[in-house]
Amino acid sequence: MKRRLVDSATRQGGGGGQGRISNDDVIRRANATNYGLGASVWPSNSERAHKVANQIEAGTVWINKHLDMAPHIPFGGAKQSGIGTEFAEEGLAEFTQLQIINEAR
Repeated sequence: MKRRLVDSATRQGGGGGQGRISNDDVIRRANATNYGLGASVWPSNSERAHKVANQIEAGTVWINKHLDMAPHIPFGGAKQSGIGTEFAEEGLAEFTQLQIINEAR
C-alpha cells in the first residue's frame, strides 16, 4: 500500500509558497486510515525521520526508500492490512502450530 501523506496544496502552504508540515500533522494524517501495511517518510533530517516513523501505525515504515524487502526481514501489516507476518523466522512461525503437553507428576 502506498500512502500519500502530503498533497500539493499543503506542501505549497495553500498559497503557492513553500510551507512546512508539522510532525504531528504528518502522523495524524498517516494514521487516519483503517489500513497500515506500509509507509515511508522522506525527510532530510534523520532524527525527524525516526521520530515520525516510530509513531506511524504501519507494519513497516521505510525511511528515504520504499518497498525494500528481503527474505530475512519480517513483513506484516497493522490495523486491517492483513493478519500475520511473512518472511524471516517470524513468517515461518505462522505456518506452525504450537502444542503443549502438560503432565501431572
